[in-house]
Amino acid sequence: MLLEASRLLRFLIALLALSSTLSAQKVADLAISGGTVLTMNAAGDIVEDGYVAIARDRIIAIGPRTQLEKEFRPLRTIQAAGQLVMPGLINTHTHAPMSLLRGIADDLPLKEWLEKYIFPAEAKNVTADFVYWGTLLGDLEMIQSGVTTFADMYYFEDQVARATRQAGLRAVLGETWLDFPAPDNKSFDAMVSYTAQFLKQYQNDSLITPAVAPHAPFTVSPAHLMAAKELADQFHSPILIHVAETKTEDEDIKARYHASPVQHLKNIGFLEDSVVAAHCVWVDDQDIATLKAFKVGCAHNPSSNMMLASGVAPVMKMIQAGLDVGLGTDGPAGSNNDFNLFEEIDLASKLQKISLMDPKALPARQSVEMATVGGARVLNMEKEIGSLEAGKKADVIVINLNHPNEIPLYDYYAGLAYSIKGSDVDTSIIDGRIVMRHRRVLTLNEDQIFQKAREFRAKILASLKTNN
Repeated sequence: MLLEASRLLRFLIALLALSSTLSAQKVADLAISGGTVLTMNAAGDIVEDGYVAIARDRIIAIGPRTQLEKEFRPLRTIQAAGQLVMPGLINTHTHAPMSLLRGIADDLPLKEWLEKYIFPAEAKNVTADFVYWGTLLGDLEMIQSGVTTFADMYYFEDQVARATRQAGLRAVLGETWLDFPAPDNKSFDAMVSYTAQFLKQYQNDSLITPAVAPHAPFTVSPAHLMAAKELADQFHSPILIHVAETKTEDEDIKARYHASPVQHLKNIGFLEDSVVAAHCVWVDDQDIATLKAFKVGCAHNPSSNMMLASGVAPVMKMIQAGLDVGLGTDGPAGSNNDFNLFEEIDLASKLQKISLMDPKALPARQSVEMATVGGARVLNMEKEIGSLEAGKKADVIVINLNHPNEIPLYDYYAGLAYSIKGSDVDTSIIDGRIVMRHRRVLTLNEDQIFQKAREFRAKILASLKTNN
């Protein structure tokens, strides 16, 4: 009898101790335990056998697993031993709905590609429904290749927002302005009205940052460029624009306005820190200094610039000048043709090396920074995303390192730049929500998206035949 009472007493003491421990622990909604945590913070901290605690949409702690697993009681745990945990990638320039035009016209210069193929195909096929399903297809590919935030320029941008919210991605979405009728707006007044409504609708959204996107200095007049800026300023919204992408554009703008594209934008009062300039290929030292002075962010698109033979952006000069430079895939229709930002990390580094004939140019770590915290700076979102730090948004990817292309792995940055692929991403968490686990996207119906994409292909092919 005494023995049984003694056992009961020990059990009650252990229960009280456990209860005390549990009550002292902080509750987390999600923990990522045991992986190598590549923080991408300013100190470059890498935590082996790390632990990331998440509450709602925020990271609340990062550190050694052995320490933090005692402090936190997570409702759900992702076991990440042998895996790499890092910030989600940031695609600073793309046209997501163009996934439905992938491969429609390749191996052409930009002007011919746009004017003879893309603009006519868009005029015949781009509807709100096209944009919605094309965006879902693009979002699916981006999630599966580690992108958690992207910047987009297209038409029917409210449909891009609708699809992207459904996918659970974070995005800066710009409604495109042109000086000729677009698929969604046939007049300037309609374009302004549509964009204003779009900016109002998503002004305080947790995932969507609405933007104004005048296409380029050669397709939008100075008056309309300034109207776009005024509208963006009114709503405190970003501005997305193509700048100095090709030699032809550079020559045309100089002939028309007696200034380079960058200096032209400066002269009319367009430049400010809310501007994200895509490409910036044909820029000289003066242009780079101007972009730096106005704190303009640049979206570098190595695959696109190579595929369209646009030139090689002076990325090393930009970085050395202190300019914020991110990476983008551009649209997947003749100028890439995919959304795989891991390819851009690889190509960005190699393109600088070969163009400068210097194997030390744009080392792996810098290239990876461009796809993470650098991209966040370009989008003016570095206080929220781009690195894994307590207080920041919980945008995290987990990479499976158990593939032949990753074994053995001596340097994480070099591995990310030169050997790890988008298809190696196992899990994606955006805003604290698991959107992909073990490569299955949980927010989208993959089979339905593929079926709709094939239906659109048939319609687009039929429309192209009527051109002949």
